[in-house]
Amino acid sequence: MVESAEQARAMVRACRHHPAGTRSLGGPVRAEIRVGSVPAEIDERVACVVMIETAAALDDLEAICATEGLDAVYVGPADLSAALGARWFGDPAAADALEAALVRITEAARRHGIACGIHVLDGESAAKRLAEGFTFATVSSDITHLQQVAAEHLSAARGSGPA
Repeated sequence: MVESAEQARAMVRACRHHPAGTRSLGGPVRAEIRVGSVPAEIDERVACVVMIETAAALDDLEAICATEGLDAVYVGPADLSAALGARWFGDPAAADALEAALVRITEAARRHGIACGIHVLDGESAAKRLAEGFTFATVSSDITHLQQVAAEHLSAARGSGPA
């Protein structure tokens, strides 16, 4: 989660090795398994993605999206809607403000040539957001998926069919 271009620049530096960044040369052990040990090659394959979830981030949105080395912005809509006055995720009182913010975010990302992602609860919501201009969506969470499948297995074991 970032709230300013300055914070976005710090995140970019944290994702890159010297001279472009501050990432440790001793830390990319996992990356070496996939892409080798040359920091420049690792840096080419690392995506720096920052979260836009606050009113302050919306205030500095253009500068954040213009940050050199930033690959994408990502929206957690629950936190962003809370920042816009929602009392809970899906609160109709903040729905229009959230939708307007999402349009601003996708347009700013597009203008600056970076990807723009969002978290959604299901595949239908992902399709909707992708059609609106988001370039990627994360669907639900591993915990939610495990809970859903476990409930289906339990229901089947009890003989009551899928939950």
